[in-house]
Amino acid sequence: MTELSLAVGFTSVSGGSDERAMVLTAFMAFIVLSLLLCILAGPEGDTTADFYTGNRSLTPVQNALALTGDYISAATLLGVSGLVAVAGYDGISLAVSSCLAVGVFLLLAGPLRNAGRYTLGDILALRSPGSSSRIAAATATLAVCVPFLVLQLAGAGSATALLLGLTSLGAEQVCTAFVGVLMIGYTVLGGMRGTSLVQIVKVAVVFTTMVLLALLVLRHHDFDLGALLTAAEQGSGLHGRYFEPGQALSDGAAGRLDFLSLQLSVVLGGACMPHVLMRINSATDSATARRATRYAIAIMTAFFLCVVIAGLGAAGVVGGQKIRALDSSGQMALLLLAGELEAGTSGLAGNVLYTAVACSVFVTVLAVVAGIALSAAAALAHDLHAHAARRGRMSERREVRSARWAVGAVGGLCIFVAVMAQGRNFQSLTHLALTLAASTVLPACLYGLFWSKYNRTGLLWTVYGGVLCTTALYVCSLSFSGTPTSLLPGQDFHLVGLQSTAVMAIPAGFLLGWMGSAAGQRAQPMEGAGTDLRWRERVLVGAREE
Repeated sequence: MTELSLAVGFTSVSGGSDERAMVLTAFMAFIVLSLLLCILAGPEGDTTADFYTGNRSLTPVQNALALTGDYISAATLLGVSGLVAVAGYDGISLAVSSCLAVGVFLLLAGPLRNAGRYTLGDILALRSPGSSSRIAAATATLAVCVPFLVLQLAGAGSATALLLGLTSLGAEQVCTAFVGVLMIGYTVLGGMRGTSLVQIVKVAVVFTTMVLLALLVLRHHDFDLGALLTAAEQGSGLHGRYFEPGQALSDGAAGRLDFLSLQLSVVLGGACMPHVLMRINSATDSATARRATRYAIAIMTAFFLCVVIAGLGAAGVVGGQKIRALDSSGQMALLLLAGELEAGTSGLAGNVLYTAVACSVFVTVLAVVAGIALSAAAALAHDLHAHAARRGRMSERREVRSARWAVGAVGGLCIFVAVMAQGRNFQSLTHLALTLAASTVLPACLYGLFWSKYNRTGLLWTVYGGVLCTTALYVCSLSFSGTPTSLLPGQDFHLVGLQSTAVMAIPAGFLLGWMGSAAGQRAQPMEGAGTDLRWRERVLVGAREE
């Protein structure tokens, strides 16, 4: 989310000091409750299973709620609802794509749980044992997690500053640092179980708010879906084009290709984010993992149905022109809708509605950071330190201590970057993170799980080649420079006229994996029958007790 649009949005829809006091009270209540949950549900001992997976003690329903929380980020909540409000068909198709990401993950959940233990490195090392596979897995994990963490921290700091009524750059930087330290505390104290409970609380708050908002929109149109669609079409300012594709970016072929690229990154990248892969390893077995994922699909479907209804309501009640005047991407649509509906509601009820929507935004931004930080720290402690550097000869107590220090290191780095670059538009980092996941993690997992000829050379080409190729395409794209919404708006050296380069980066990642495996087979035979047998037993039969 952009800090400017947040500032304008809050200034426009936030009424008096009573509303601000209610939002602040609710926000502080969530912070206190989350810290309490992390302390009470934190690891009982210094064991890796407890810290990384919570001893796999969550039920399928709890795991499904936590998995849903991992998928619902600020970009999802604000971006999809805003795109529905300003672009109609394209926004609805993006909501469907977000649900499809969980559907793709369902196909991989069982084999991933069978192959995995804690991290992506455990999955990749099953096919290619050795430190090089662990280092490659850690590289891929950090390449995906760090941009996403910077994006979330910058947005959280800006939103918190506005919550306190502060608009200066210095205040946003202080709030960013405060939120980052808070999230580090959540992760260090709670481990997987504590962060899972925070995600469950977040899903309960956000889901309840979106159901309430959708019901109020339907009531505003007398529960007539046809009237809602007609009002959205007329209020959007696009008229007959509202329910036609091509409104999100441009009507031309380049715009449609760009949007297709964005959808590919959402579906394929969202299906294999490192913190999602780590989440599924907290299931007791592959059957439980699949069951939890099916529950998550049902929850996500209901959630996005409410998001689409809210986006349509924003177009009809607020108006597309007013939403675009504040933010061309429409990310203030939910808050503007809450402000309009509040005007037709009695005083206390209206304040509660706005408070619920505003806090849902804050909670969504805050809670997702802990899970991403935990997966990044696990890559450093488990893959790099314990296995690559110490060759697996490290006690569990020391590894957990290393993981806690790694949380501080990753969190501190991302806090520093977010603070120093506060005020920039970090939205394009979402494209980078999702595309990196789809072009490196996805081909490495698919080849590693299902292709018997995949070898260490193919893995290294997939990860390092995919990271370099995706990063280079991002730097040459419109997301990095060339437009007012780019990461560097004052520069223009783009060579690729797309904002999302997934349509080029994902095939490149798969091609590099195939070429590297072919080159590795010519240079050196397969690792041996023992490795292949162990791989087949784990992936096809099921994970052994560890």
